Amino acid sequence: MTQSLDQTQRLEPIAIRKNEGEARWWFGGLVEIKATAADTGGQMTIVEVSYGSGFEAPLHVHYRDDEGFWILEGEATFEIGEMTIEASAGDYLFGPRDIPHRFTVGAHGCRMLFIMVPGGMEEIVRATSEPARSRTLPPPSEHEPTPEEMEALKATIRKHGYELLT
Repeated sequence: MTQSLDQTQRLEPIAIRKNEGEARWWFGGLVEIKATAADTGGQMTIVEVSYGSGFEAPLHVHYRDDEGFWILEGEATFEIGEMTIEASAGDYLFGPRDIPHRFTVGAHGCRMLFIMVPGGMEEIVRATSEPARSRTLPPPSEHEPTPEEMEALKATIRKHGYELLT
């Protein structure tokens, strides 16, 4: 899955500019993969995510990584364990592994960074998304997943060390 940093491994500097990085449409949002486990010797993954007004991330849990959320634009309400936190541009939140969490995006949408330690989250993003045809939010989906499709999605997510709880 992820690689660990070996003391002999030499990492190379990288720069990913605004509107660069691998763009994916993921669960109704736009994701730009900024740093991967391969880029950081397995130490972290950073993805920039944008969601429209009212988007609700399902309740889920990470078993393999801790997650930081850094709000760049807009606002969102997070539920991390028993805590409910209103967050807006400039705010940072931390969600430790094994603690269920979810968020709801505010009225003006939200753009934020997910910072995952250790790296490797890009694997689940790629496994459960599609390449973005433009650097915009995806068109609304008219397809509701069948129970079989949901079970297959949940199995894929579990295989990567995460779990949908709803």
